[in-house]
Amino acid sequence: MSLLALLSVPASGMAAQRARTEVLVENLANSETTRTPDGGPYRRKDVVFTTSPQTSAFSSEFQRALGPHVDGVAVTEVVLDAREPTKRFVPGHPDAGKDGYVSFPNVNPAEDMVDLMSASRGFQSNVSAVVAIKDMIQRSLELLK
Repeated sequence: MSLLALLSVPASGMAAQRARTEVLVENLANSETTRTPDGGPYRRKDVVFTTSPQTSAFSSEFQRALGPHVDGVAVTEVVLDAREPTKRFVPGHPDAGKDGYVSFPNVNPAEDMVDLMSASRGFQSNVSAVVAIKDMIQRSLELLK
């Protein structure tokens, strides 16, 4: 396996964490949205990760010679929360029903902030892996001088 092929693994992790971050930020931004174009309150979203074989145009010959493919991560889908919305008694709200209750999204800002911190740390870990691989490539080139 070539060092260049290894770069595709943390790159896929960074892309997946970026997608996760975008969904979490959307959840936080819509935590109080009671009316959407589809009708009803905003539905919380989650990303689903899966392993994904990584290929690199630069290292296809090395991968064929050395055997198994390198696995990274990819976002397979974004799923909507299927739980019922939270009901709150807010009789003066424009979206209140006849009983005075309003349906709010099932978004827990504290939980999503913790998930956002986790995504940020995952992204930082992948950046560290890219830097380590870059350093290995640099040292390999210095040895070949």
